[in-house]
Amino acid sequence: DVQLVESGGGSVQAGGSLRVSCGASEYTESINCMGWYRQSPGKEREGVAAIYRRDGSTVYVDSVKGRFTISQDNAKNTAYLQMNSLQPEDTAMYYCAARYIAYVSPSLSSNDYTYWGQGTQVTVS
Repeated sequence: DVQLVESGGGSVQAGGSLRVSCGASEYTESINCMGWYRQSPGKEREGVAAIYRRDGSTVYVDSVKGRFTISQDNAKNTAYLQMNSLQPEDTAMYYCAARYIAYVSPSLSSNDYTYWGQGTQVTVS
């Protein structure tokens, strides 16, 4: 099975930036898309961003558009989420996920994803 490990979370003041990374134990051609999700206490898990591996096309939830950027480095088996202009409402556990379903565009539906990391905490004060 693919193992996903997130890193780079931490605490930052409002208006600051963080970059979280997701390393995959293997980055086979079968991984079609990588996604980032977040969940805070008492709230449902929310899809934040996703990137389609083949052409790098991306999709974002409206609340992060213009502030967050998802990217990938296939040579390093890694996906990134650059988060700028962070706000307290961005505080959550952030998870990365890998999709195997052969869609031709990125998606934010958690049901599409097969493998999940353990998460990294992002706290904005």
